[in-house]
Amino acid sequence: MDRPPIWKILVVVLALGTIVGCQGFSSGNSSQTTQDPTPGALLAQPTSVGFGNVQVGTSQTQADTLSNTGGSAITLTQAVVTGSGFSITGLNLPLTLSPGKSATFNIVFNPQAAGGVNGTLTITSDGTGSPLNITLAGTGLAAGNLTANPTSLIFSNVQVGTGQNQTETLTNTGSESLTITQASSSAAAFTVTGLNLPLTLAPSKAITFGVLFTPTGAGASNGILSITQSGSSTTLDVSLSGTAIAPATLSATPGSLNFTGGQAGTTQTQTVTIQNIGGVNATISQDSVAGTGFGISGLSTPSSLAPGQTTSLTVSFAPQSSGSFSGSAVISSNASNPNLTILLSGSSTGAAQGQLSVSPGTISFGNVTVGASGSQTGTLSATGASVVVSSVSFGSSEFALGGLTFPATIAAGQSVNFTVTFTPQSSGVASVSLSFFSNASNSPSSATVTGTGVAAPVYSVLLTWNASTSGDIAGYNVYRCTATAGTPSCTGSNGSYTKINTQLDVAPSYTDASVAAGQTYYYETTAVNSSNQESAPSTPVQAIIPAP
Repeated sequence: MDRPPIWKILVVVLALGTIVGCQGFSSGNSSQTTQDPTPGALLAQPTSVGFGNVQVGTSQTQADTLSNTGGSAITLTQAVVTGSGFSITGLNLPLTLSPGKSATFNIVFNPQAAGGVNGTLTITSDGTGSPLNITLAGTGLAAGNLTANPTSLIFSNVQVGTGQNQTETLTNTGSESLTITQASSSAAAFTVTGLNLPLTLAPSKAITFGVLFTPTGAGASNGILSITQSGSSTTLDVSLSGTAIAPATLSATPGSLNFTGGQAGTTQTQTVTIQNIGGVNATISQDSVAGTGFGISGLSTPSSLAPGQTTSLTVSFAPQSSGSFSGSAVISSNASNPNLTILLSGSSTGAAQGQLSVSPGTISFGNVTVGASGSQTGTLSATGASVVVSSVSFGSSEFALGGLTFPATIAAGQSVNFTVTFTPQSSGVASVSLSFFSNASNSPSSATVTGTGVAAPVYSVLLTWNASTSGDIAGYNVYRCTATAGTPSCTGSNGSYTKINTQLDVAPSYTDASVAAGQTYYYETTAVNSSNQESAPSTPVQAIIPAP
């Protein structure tokens, strides 16, 4: 009788199941969509971006990707970058990412200074894990930096036609290598030497090269040495300046000489002025003359002429026969015109010519002490006609002529004496030609003069004496007196004695090395005991030093 209630319960259960089942079937015919319960989540790939070394003034870009790994859409609302030099591009906010979608953008590193930089990119969104941080890192490197030392070059007083070189150093003071591609001067007078381009300089390395200034004209020159570096739009400039001076140059006034109306056997003279019209000193080393009847005198060689300075010489014309003559005088120097030539011409009427002889043909002085002098005598003789001697030439300052005044006329058949003095300035043999210029047909008439300079001897005086017999002798003192000229001794008022030893001489001897040639000396000695008591002086002794 109790079974029906149980059935009713089952029916109810089935009815409920049917209802649920019916709801399930009816949902397939409606517009409702099934939802994923997972929320949106933002993921960065990569999560850390490193740029390594980036040159200051340049930039480097790296890509990063943001992805929605969740089950619902998320919206990115803000991106904040920290750290000097970091920035982003290509990310336009706000940005909505559907599930499974991604967005790629760029992170840029543009360092403003050398050194390491750390930063963070923070992305804010409505997804889980917001904010999302991406770490950033990079190192700024200073670019290669070219410096010049010195920054300017100044060339002073460079003679035209010559060159002066100075050095210039280029250094890479940056942190990266650089390449020098060109070095050029804006002025032709300045050229670069010893720099082979292109040239790469590592950091802290330097290169030294030359800049040559070769002026072609007197005056000031200015320019710029421009150094071009690969990848740079600007040049490193070194200022250049130089001053050029004209070289030594000699001029002659007049530049040519003409002697007319003379008579054979007579002498005419004219004066020529030599001037240095250049900008530096000129040294005249020699003068010479060519052509029959012409001679030169009055110019000492070697001699130096400062800029603008003048000197003069005398040109003589002493023809020995009638006719026309030509010749030249040459002034040799270190000037830009090393052989200045003066053209000579002359004419004369006929007249008898004499001949001049020099006797002896060789004048020998033998040995003469340096600083002393020796003299020899010679003779000039005229034959055939009277001879007028106009000048003499030695070619050495160690010899001098005396006893003649120019012009000197020697009648036919007559002779005159002259004296030659030899004063050697250094040791060794000196040999020159003694040439007499005259109106004789055999002018110039010459003799050879020789002598040998020898060094003056060095003298000393060795003194010895009997030792004192006293048992208490500490040493001896030595006294010297120099006899005055014409006085035979150093007694009384003729002289006084001076001690010449600096300390007691323990031995009974002494060497006086401070004597002079040609002097007469007197010496005395005294004995000194241990109580510093000094005895009376000994009897004076005399020493005569030979004259040089």
